[in-house]
Amino acid sequence: METKQNGKNVMRDIKLEKVILNIGGVADKLEKGVILLKTLSGKKPVIVKATKRIPTWNVRPGLEVGTKVTLRGNDALDMIKKLLPAIDNTLKEKQIQNNCFSFGIHEYIEIPGVEYIREVGIMGFEVTVVFTRAGKSVEKKKVKRGKARRLTVTREEIEKYLQAEFKTEILRKIKHGELEDDSE
Repeated sequence: METKQNGKNVMRDIKLEKVILNIGGVADKLEKGVILLKTLSGKKPVIVKATKRIPTWNVRPGLEVGTKVTLRGNDALDMIKKLLPAIDNTLKEKQIQNNCFSFGIHEYIEIPGVEYIREVGIMGFEVTVVFTRAGKSVEKKKVKRGKARRLTVTREEIEKYLQAEFKTEILRKIKHGELEDDSE
């Protein structure tokens, strides 16, 4: 099996694994969240149930506390292209971690091409984008599980990918709390 193309190791290439859209809430907000996610993604959202008891928030195990939908493949790529303009193709440095980045959209009507939905009202949601490398499934399988070395996608690699593919600006924090633009 050939792993080098033009002097570059194809096993080191990063791939977009999935995009997760989620909304937290109970009762009426949960129903509106399901409608919103179904409208945006075209997929059926999953209801998330609490596993812990948090008495101060009246959360108990089994209580429905949110909804989410996971997109993979071309659907995921199309969703990122659709959602990044809603935040002006700008991410803060702290929103990017190893293997993923996350951001929130305050109001879904900020997304270009999406119209107001009367039954939902004004609502926001969170987006998480997960990256992986070829060979990552080795550590997930049960039989003959291998040790996955150097399969972590670093922050720097994600930043380069975002700048190359989506022309995204990364804002860096400097000493006095001001943000500095670092898009080259």
